[in-house]
Amino acid sequence: MLPPPTVIVSAPSRLHFGLLSFGNPSVRQFGGVGVMIDQPGLRLKVSPAESLETAGPLQDRLSEAASRWLENVEDINELRCKVELTSIPRLHAGLGVGTQLALAVATGLNTFYERSSTGVEALARSVGRGLRSAVGTYGFALGGLIAEQGKLPQESVSPLIERVAMPGEWRFVLIAPKKIEGLHGANEQSAFDELPPVAEEVTFRLNGIIMDRILPAARSANYLGFSDAVYDFGFLAGSCFAPMQGGAYNGPLLSALVKQIRSLGVRGVGQSSWGPTIYAICESKSQADSLAENLRSLAEDREYEIMIASADNHGARVTIAASDL
Repeated sequence: MLPPPTVIVSAPSRLHFGLLSFGNPSVRQFGGVGVMIDQPGLRLKVSPAESLETAGPLQDRLSEAASRWLENVEDINELRCKVELTSIPRLHAGLGVGTQLALAVATGLNTFYERSSTGVEALARSVGRGLRSAVGTYGFALGGLIAEQGKLPQESVSPLIERVAMPGEWRFVLIAPKKIEGLHGANEQSAFDELPPVAEEVTFRLNGIIMDRILPAARSANYLGFSDAVYDFGFLAGSCFAPMQGGAYNGPLLSALVKQIRSLGVRGVGQSSWGPTIYAICESKSQADSLAENLRSLAEDREYEIMIASADNHGARVTIAASDL
């Protein structure tokens, strides 16, 4: 009898351009638009073991996701596998790591136990994801640019508006101050509890930018149109968080960084989620290389992480290998 296989799940990271709404019960909650990028990526391995074992960073999260998955399946009573995180992006930097980690665990376990493929909504429910935005959830499965509607109270995951494959030659320059992190966990929930609701008129305007500008520009690979639309969307969506952030971006350093990048001629600039990652959309690798070089030379004594990524149009990848046991 052959031993169980070893399953490897590789997942992209997520840039979130902004939410459509929160706090207003008369409209769908959260929603928004964002894009999946090929790096920094997450890599997870599931292999045979006598009982549930975890290894690598974030073992408590791995165990929690695996246990929640087990609670939501009916035909497995005990996990006999090792779940190991071998590569992970920086946490709390606006890259959607929590969602990608949980969905990677669910995908790895589904594959390891040879369970039939489930839809993205069932996958998210099995590990308790999709409570707010579903950009990273759909992006895990589909890759590309994701626009989603926002949730009604009875919905577990926000419905998808559209997924668009991004041009392969475009690049995203990621710039993140090393000593700042975005809100997360209880602090993030407290922020949503304290923020004033998004005005319905603002939600309407944000929806209009997605439907009339962002999606058409992505479909037609209109770089300048896409850049301007994403900047306008991010500024308006970010302004809804001004009572917490002090403006459209999370603090004066990030605000200055956005202004500096735009002064260098790159118009499509924004903050991913709560930050601190700032993204700049470039039309080519050469433009991205030039921007990254300029930013490094201007950084002086400030410490930034700077990376160049491409859009990921595939979503998570699953590889099955023979077990060592």
